[in-house]
Parts: sequence; structure tokens; C-alpha cells
Amino acid sequence: MYIQETDSTNSLMARLLRGEEPEYAGCLDEDIPVLYTGYQTSGRGQTGNGWEAERDKNLLLTYLLKQPDTTPAEQFRLNIIAAIATHRTIAQYLPEEQRDRLTVKWPNDIYFGDRKIAGILVENSLSGKRILHSIAGIGINLNQEQWISNAPNPVSLKQITGNDTDIHQVMHVMMQMLHFTLKWNAADSRAYYMQHLYRREGYWPYVEREVSTVPTRIVRADEQQKTFRAQIRDIADDGSILLQAEGETEIRKYHFKQIQFVI
Repeated sequence: MYIQETDSTNSLMARLLRGEEPEYAGCLDEDIPVLYTGYQTSGRGQTGNGWEAERDKNLLLTYLLKQPDTTPAEQFRLNIIAAIATHRTIAQYLPEEQRDRLTVKWPNDIYFGDRKIAGILVENSLSGKRILHSIAGIGINLNQEQWISNAPNPVSLKQITGNDTDIHQVMHVMMQMLHFTLKWNAADSRAYYMQHLYRREGYWPYVEREVSTVPTRIVRADEQQKTFRAQIRDIADDGSILLQAEGETEIRKYHFKQIQFVI
């Protein structure tokens, strides 16, 4: 379902599922439960971050994930599915020699080199020991060339390739990838995610942060903060990252918002 403009595709999808948007009742395709828009007035990212996207320049969609057997303890698997589908979609539009620069930055951003080309926000509605529904908001920077916000490191497909990309075509490819990836078993999904993880090898700088309601951000390498170098040892089933600091044997475990990459 296409909406010319909305506040946020995730917010609109949530309202649709609650029956709060009667004007759109029955418009969502049950076989392909997706809505997308040309412009978001209040686009949302992880932990309260905004998502900037120029009107009619990028792909902005929310997909209703249907994984009836997924329990709350397995929520992060839905993030992995959305990240894989987005990664595979973007890779199709990159020259083959540049595809190895495309990675999944924990927990589920998509990076080209050290710059963010796509963001994902998966939100789950829980009831006891089951997930009522999950919605995946996905934003891919396609044709935008300038940003007016203080986003520290965005990049678009056009900036990489020099070419405009058909937004509707990418949306259809994205739907195919989501449909395909939803059929993967947990082991295959995890293997792909780990294989394409940003900064998977070697030691890299990080900064610990206090957990708060303040939106997270990338730490710039030139900022004077206490950093430590660590290697990613694993990603736990609950989505937390396991790091081993340089010179230490202990494994540190961080949940999202507790750690920042220094770029």
C-alpha cells in the first residue's frame, strides 16, 4: 500500500493493526503486508533517533513480519531476517567488486564502508509468552545526495554508483528478499549475519555509554572520550554483543545502547 506522506510508516502500520485508521481499512494486502511512502514527517530510527529522508528520493517502508512460532526470547532473529533481506537487496545494485564493502553493523544497520546506507527498526507487540505481531521499518538511501540533519555518516546508492535508482523496483526486490529470507532456518540466518558483520575481524575502538533515554549516536574518532579496543567474539541470541578487549581474557557483554562504535 502506497501512502504519499505519513508521520512514520512504522507508526502508521501500528495504528492500522490497532484498527485506528478506518480510511485505510482493507487496503493492506494480506499476501504482501507492506506499506511504503514518499515522505515521512517524523521518521524514526533506533532508540529515538530520527530518520532523515528527502521527499521521493529514498525507499521508506514497513513490512508486517509473519513468524507465528517466534517467541519473545527469539526477537532478535526478526532483526537478523530484516537485515539480511536489506543487505541482499542493496547488494544487487552495487558493482560486484564493491559488494564486499557492504556489511551489517550491529545490531541491524547496513553500512557501505564506514557510512550508513540503510537503517532498520523492528518493533514487536508482545502478549505474555508470544509475539502478537512484528513490524520492520526499513529505510534505504537511494537517490538522496545532501543531508540537512546532523546525521554523522550517511551515504546513498547514488553517491556510490553515480546513478539514479528506481524506488519502486527496489521495493519489489525488497519484498522478494523478505519473502525468501523468512523461509531460512535460524542457523542459516545467523551464519549469513555473522559472515557479513561490520568490523567482524580485528580490534576496533569502542566507547561505553550509560543506558538512558538519550538517542544513541556514532562517536567520532576525533572526540576526546575514553575508548577501548576490542574484538567482536559473538552476538548472543538475545541480540547483545560480546566483545573481548585487547589484552583481556574476559568477555564483555553489552546490550544495544550500552556501547558505541568509534568511527
